[in-house]
Amino acid sequence: MPPPLRIGYVPNSPSLTQPGDRRRFVHYARARGLHFELAVPEREYDLVVLSEAADITAWARVPRGKLVFDLIDSYLSIPKTQVRGLLRGTAKFVSRQHRHLRVNHWAALEAMCRRSDAVVCATEEQRGDIRPFCKNVHIVLDIHSAATRTTKSAYVAHRPFRLVWEGLPYTLNSLFTLAPVLAEVTRRQPIELHVVTNPSAPRWLGRFGVRDTTRVVRSVFPSAVFHEWRDIDFAEIVTACDAAIIPLDLSDPFTRGKPENKLLLFWRVGMPVVASASPAYVRAMAGAGGNLCCTTAGDWLSKLGAVIQDEGLRRSAAQGGRAFAEREYSESRLLARWDEVFRSLGFSFGPQATR
Repeated sequence: MPPPLRIGYVPNSPSLTQPGDRRRFVHYARARGLHFELAVPEREYDLVVLSEAADITAWARVPRGKLVFDLIDSYLSIPKTQVRGLLRGTAKFVSRQHRHLRVNHWAALEAMCRRSDAVVCATEEQRGDIRPFCKNVHIVLDIHSAATRTTKSAYVAHRPFRLVWEGLPYTLNSLFTLAPVLAEVTRRQPIELHVVTNPSAPRWLGRFGVRDTTRVVRSVFPSAVFHEWRDIDFAEIVTACDAAIIPLDLSDPFTRGKPENKLLLFWRVGMPVVASASPAYVRAMAGAGGNLCCTTAGDWLSKLGAVIQDEGLRRSAAQGGRAFAEREYSESRLLARWDEVFRSLGFSFGPQATR
């Protein structure tokens, strides 16, 4: 019998509790019974999976072992003139997230993709951006089973009407862009905004300082109802609301490039969703037979108004979305996509695999 494979993983957080860990490779490894260790570049492995938090300046120099880079955000689509992007490489070096100085962060990402034996991403647009640097690119979305314990079945609206937004604290700016629209909706129809997120977050570079998320939210929406994001009661909180919203700043290429993970999460628990018209959301809505994507403030006012007023629309949008999510993105299908990633490198981890 051959010796067991030595598999390493570079996580988003050492506790493996960040969504990018528990909904992606960590969930897959546990489902397939794979043992892995937290990887460091100085050790040798048969296989290493790198999250976006990995030190790409170090891992791109590792000469041996198969590397899979889980690059789920659209960093390569950011214009190379963006000030924040121009500072990212230096900031990561100064904060010791990267051990080697690569001032050009785009070049560092490209080098990491070239070194990788496979890259995992989340949208067709990302795959197009990555393919010039790695031909073995796979699209795999998040697995949400831990958070989808309850499904909405009743669509009679509360009064005031309950809208819900969920996300990580660093994405709150997208919610804030909708403030004028929600103010206008409130003048026409009483609404209650529920926000599901972490109670605090790092203030700088994802690790320094502490920001009180509740205070930040209520500085823009004073009457918002705040809920802490937890797998155990996420679905119960969300399904007690009437509809979900996913606003995005479509002028920002990074935000516009987000995958449909959040939309699928809401659909899995039976929620009707009104969302910004990003490419991924437009494709998903079309696949589900719906048309609740918005480009302008007028779109948001019109479509939110229709969802608030029409119980039948809420029901059909939710049921169409849930059927689409279960049909196209079931847990078994997403695990099979990870199987294919590793099969492309010569590893067989599926249900019938022998190692």
